[in-house]
Amino acid sequence: MHNRERHFALMNDNRVVQPFGWGAEYVADHVNGDDPRTILSDYSKRVVANSDEYFAAPEGIDFTLDTRLYPSSASINAGDLKKPVVQKEVQVLTWESAVHTPSIENNTAYATYFPHESKRAAVIILPHWNAKAGTYFDLGKFLNKVGLSALRLTLPYHEERMPPELERADHLVAPNVGRSLQSIRQAVADTRAAVSWLKDQGYEKVGVVGTSIGSCVSFMAFVHDMRIDAAVFNHVSGYMADVVWHGLSTYHVRESFGDNLTLDELREYWLPVSPMAYMEKLAALPPRPQRYIYTKYDLSFPVNLSIETMDALRRNNIAHSEVSLPCGHYTLGEKPWVYLDGFAIISYLRKHLK
Repeated sequence: MHNRERHFALMNDNRVVQPFGWGAEYVADHVNGDDPRTILSDYSKRVVANSDEYFAAPEGIDFTLDTRLYPSSASINAGDLKKPVVQKEVQVLTWESAVHTPSIENNTAYATYFPHESKRAAVIILPHWNAKAGTYFDLGKFLNKVGLSALRLTLPYHEERMPPELERADHLVAPNVGRSLQSIRQAVADTRAAVSWLKDQGYEKVGVVGTSIGSCVSFMAFVHDMRIDAAVFNHVSGYMADVVWHGLSTYHVRESFGDNLTLDELREYWLPVSPMAYMEKLAALPPRPQRYIYTKYDLSFPVNLSIETMDALRRNNIAHSEVSLPCGHYTLGEKPWVYLDGFAIISYLRKHLK
């Protein structure tokens, strides 16, 4: 299984070792030559202590819903839930992201809408890192089949949001410490904006499902937005830093960090976008349905990190559903695992939303 994971992870590998950067300018208005370590450390402490403000729901957003022709996309090696599909028309929701970044293209948020005639419930879908155009459309259609609407969000720096100098969404999970913080914050703001739009459409309940980095983003949104009634986290880890440091998919980011900082330092700086920082906060909230799915042979979200997260949930007496599958990060997209994963996602959301 590990050999297959390495095969799929490194097939047609176009990862590039980007320059390291502290990125203090992404988290502070006035750097003034201060030590970036101090800036990032202080910032991390402030954010975790005031996370409701940091991840606040955007207000005054103007949304536009258009029907567009959707071109066929190149075939990718993934399972059915991630397989691009050809559609003649899709409904695309757009708005100006509440978090502005230096990349103009990235500042418009996109979400593909799969409406069901019932306005009972809808699910926001957050894809994995470097997901291609059209991925998770099948998941949206399957959710329709069980009576749920779906809104598939495009993550920052992906697809239409990708600046021309990139081939991959390298600014979302970057060797630039501050920029990665800004990018994940933007993804959470976009998710919360999507919740607001769905509520404006009259949906009674809203769920969220996120895969890989989308799981991390959806966890932040879930903790900070009580309008989200149920969640499924597909691949889980407590610390974003540990995934990047030890994960197969992020070997190039780890190489970029070099000896500029230690894992303990990165864990501290990226604590605001790490689920482990908010376990006590989640435990203090009214209980809501939440399912955590992880794979036993994962080399990208190493399984020990998933188990540590499950231990933290139990330690904090957070009621949850736990599913482990005997495959890996990439093989989860293969048959039969993709069907088991799909069933675990769809059946749980149907049960708790419909």
